[in-house]
Amino acid sequence: MFKFFSEGFNNLKKAVSNTAQALVGNVVESVEQEEEFSEFVLDDMEDLLISADLGVNYAAELVDNLRDQNKIKPSDVKNYLKAEFLKTLEAAGSNNLNYTEGALNIYFITGVNGVGKTTLIGKLAYKFKNEGKRVLIAAGDTFRAAAEEQLDIWSKRAGADIVRRDKADPASVVYEAIQKAKNENYDVILVDTAGRLQNKFNLMEELSKIKSVIDKNAPESLRECMLVLDANTGQNGLQQAKVFTEAVNITSVALTKLDGSAKGAIVLAVAKELKLPVKLIGVGEKMEDLKDFNSEEFIEALFN
Repeated sequence: MFKFFSEGFNNLKKAVSNTAQALVGNVVESVEQEEEFSEFVLDDMEDLLISADLGVNYAAELVDNLRDQNKIKPSDVKNYLKAEFLKTLEAAGSNNLNYTEGALNIYFITGVNGVGKTTLIGKLAYKFKNEGKRVLIAAGDTFRAAAEEQLDIWSKRAGADIVRRDKADPASVVYEAIQKAKNENYDVILVDTAGRLQNKFNLMEELSKIKSVIDKNAPESLRECMLVLDANTGQNGLQQAKVFTEAVNITSVALTKLDGSAKGAIVLAVAKELKLPVKLIGVGEKMEDLKDFNSEEFIEALFN
């Protein structure tokens, strides 16, 4: 759907520049001048990959592949990493946002408070509106008044409609949104949800209940259960992903605040460990700064 243009690629390159230095630049600079992969060089490489938030297991696997082999030399390390990273992203699945023309499309958006979930919903609504779609937002985080008010502001900015009921049962808000969308021929429902990890049991119950309402009332319409992660959380993002996957069947990830973060390697860690594709990335403050994720372009931007 929303593809990068050439200026978009330059924006992406700028957005991932800190990650590129941490994940690629530091590793390549420390290794490529060496003649062979000694244990000292390999240990140093592994430490750098881990410190770039690639994850201990993934970093160890990449380095272990270089032990006891003679095809890849230290001077080839850049090409080796580039190929491995791309393979990892592609193995996680398609980056295309699922959408069916001529039908209701529901996007179930989850994530902890503070990751930029509300902003992402507003920007995603704006994107769909620009494509001529009728968009309805379901304000499912009903116990945090600020969340609903913020979502209301974003819906107006995006030109989308909203269903909100302060202090109501979140599942009932989603039910109302589904009925409204069916009766008034909306193309898209964006469902906001709570992200309070302090009480994991309550959160799980709430998310599961909302999912049940969707499964019962619009079983063919659910396109994505999308987890929103803040690029700055690094490895903590993996733990968040595991919690939300227990509650609902997460199908994809949206990564916010990628611009300025040096921890964008979480994209690769999520793809490797959880087999979840990244589908959307936030690369700036503007309404247009929510982009479709493209594995090849992301890798090119990291290594270019």
